[in-house]
Amino acid sequence: MSEAVVTAGNTTVPETDAGYANARMRGMRSRLLPRAFYERLIDADDMPLIIKDLMETEYAPDLEEELVRGRTAAVIDEALKHNMIASYRKVLKFLPPETRRLLTTLLGRWDVFNIKTILRGAHNHVSVDEIKTSFFPAGYLGTLDLEALAKLDDVRVVIDTMAMWGLVYAEPLRQAYPEYLGDNDLAPLELALDKQYAEWAASRLVGHGADVDIARRILGMQIDALNLVMVFRLLKADVDAVGAETYFREGGWAIRRELYLALSRLSDVDEVLDRLKRSPYAKALDTAALRYLESASIPVFERALEDQVMRAALKAGLKDPHGVGVAISYLYGKQNEITNLRIIVKGKAVGMPADRVREELILV
Repeated sequence: MSEAVVTAGNTTVPETDAGYANARMRGMRSRLLPRAFYERLIDADDMPLIIKDLMETEYAPDLEEELVRGRTAAVIDEALKHNMIASYRKVLKFLPPETRRLLTTLLGRWDVFNIKTILRGAHNHVSVDEIKTSFFPAGYLGTLDLEALAKLDDVRVVIDTMAMWGLVYAEPLRQAYPEYLGDNDLAPLELALDKQYAEWAASRLVGHGADVDIARRILGMQIDALNLVMVFRLLKADVDAVGAETYFREGGWAIRRELYLALSRLSDVDEVLDRLKRSPYAKALDTAALRYLESASIPVFERALEDQVMRAALKAGLKDPHGVGVAISYLYGKQNEITNLRIIVKGKAVGMPADRVREELILV
């Protein structure tokens, strides 16, 4: 099979050339929006001014396509998502095969996100159009696949269709279905998805070398975040250690089964935080604890852990300037940019105070 090529200026470059791919991604990473631009949007008086500012960026083509439907926050949100997906696909197209395999494995988490969205829609009999607004088709399942599943207004039919398609998530969902049916609760299905993704991704991130190590670390941190959030939730629900073990996801980076079970046997949040003092997550969780004291809301810990995973991904390019770290840094940086823009647009639409909007942003 001949090697695919792309044209850069007057030079024909192998599409899978690692040096060329890294150079392109570093260039794309350098064009991500600076903090000053976020401040400019936050200070904008209204939505038309936000649109005007965004039209001066690379988001202009996507906005032009969507703004024919109106100039609302929802329309802008759709344009931002389209840009993100297009950027992901563009990058994956010119990556070397091994780097592409590692990246698509990490991006597989979006399949889990989308399938959960579809199952929730089927469970609650939400309209297809409403379900579609939440899609991020950045994994293996494309837009057409997701829309086809979203049209199935029954959880069992969704699972059976996935089985017919040969998706790895179908069998775990089938096994969890009786528990879902008995309790009319999606939690067993969502846990089955998380566990299957962790197992599938870990099976692909094997071997030696800096690229695999970095990808495995990001995956492990994502799994750690899920397990730690589960510890806090089960603590609040007063679930014993035996019941807590059911919710453990294998494949974490620092939170292994033994530590998870030890945490689940503790009696309150302070004890958990104290037990994690020497973990990589201590600083983030201690900072979140101050907000927890005010709100008693577990999501403050979830957000802190998600922020830490994002920061680690963004720094991957510094630690691995010639490998997969550059690609991870760009793709997560793009996700972070889209997230920040969506926060600002939504905040402006609902009249959120500027200081509150700033608190919600992830600025690295």
